[in-house]
Amino acid sequence: MAEAEKKPASPDEDDGRVIAKMNVEGMPWYVEKSPSADGGGEKESMSREQARYFTGGVLKAALLVGGVFAAVYFIFLLFCTQVWFA
Repeated sequence: MAEAEKKPASPDEDDGRVIAKMNVEGMPWYVEKSPSADGGGEKESMSREQARYFTGGVLKAALLVGGVFAAVYFIFLLFCTQVWFA
């Protein structure tokens, strides 16, 4: 009977890993930490070449999105003038 009363270990037990940090400013348990204790610290600044590549990538992405919007608008106008209002 004693063996039947034992429950197997639940997989939901705490294994010590942090899923989401709950140290949120404004909460009663908020503890202000230094940036080095939180894994932050000094950030590296980009070199001129890295900044140029970053800016180029952002520009390409913006032009791609703008091009898709322009193409959809153009196709919609063609549809309206050639099919819908013909």
